[in-house]
Amino acid sequence: MTVPMTTEPDRRLDAGRPRARRGRPPILAILAIAVLGFVTACALFPGLIAPNALEQDIYLGVVGGGAEGHPFGTDSLGRDILQLSLAGARSALAGPIVVAVGSMVIGVLLGTVAGYRGGIVDMLAGRYADLLLALPAVLLAIVVAGLLGRGYWITVAVLVVLFSPSDVRLVRGAVIEQTARPYIESARVLGIRPARIMFRHIAPNIVSIVVANLLLNVSFALVAMSSLSYLGLGVPPGAPDWGRQLADGRELLGENPLAAVVPGVLIILTATAVNVLGDWLAEVLDRRVAAR
Repeated sequence: MTVPMTTEPDRRLDAGRPRARRGRPPILAILAIAVLGFVTACALFPGLIAPNALEQDIYLGVVGGGAEGHPFGTDSLGRDILQLSLAGARSALAGPIVVAVGSMVIGVLLGTVAGYRGGIVDMLAGRYADLLLALPAVLLAIVVAGLLGRGYWITVAVLVVLFSPSDVRLVRGAVIEQTARPYIESARVLGIRPARIMFRHIAPNIVSIVVANLLLNVSFALVAMSSLSYLGLGVPPGAPDWGRQLADGRELLGENPLAAVVPGVLIILTATAVNVLGDWLAEVLDRRVAAR
């Protein structure tokens, strides 16, 4: 007697799989997406979410949290801390995203060519990375921004260069690991051009590493730019920015500590959410690459 075969998947096995293996984001990833979605909305639509962020009330001055119309109080210029913090999301996200994307573009281009070609190209890329990694990034950013000007985008440009060496090394190592695999040897035997091998065959297999490090750089750049704003570099005085709020709020700790606590908490939450999202995306992409 023969037992009929069926191709229908066993639902009991599927029910026993971890949620992450079935493609559903875990609770931490969902919370991270929610946090980043809210911060992104504040960055894109500050005029709708915080229309009165820069409105001053000199006569009101500093009031503590819980005051009428000001749940987190006001700063020394009478500006609402909550609205000022929500409006500060734009400078908190725009610069770090540009820094992360710019440095990763440099890292992918130099790291891929250096890892695949080797030789003099690899040596030059390695010396470039060694030189910049040997320098203190924040201190160098302070010096360069002080010489060229304290503009926000000047600071961003400096950080793009300073963040790129780690990306170059990371991508180079991943490319070297892929270059030794049989599918690359097969592509070479078939006479496929090196540029196509590098960016059509190797690049898709290191995308999980690139995405994870890209988001990691966003959080690092957020902290770095907030630190520079705290020191007086980057955004001009009075502009809505979390680092600038921390600097202004340290003088108000006795009267309204929330002036410093709120932007500090926002920096921590946003940086943590970016890291959590990056880890989850890296796992998802790793599974897809492995399945392919």
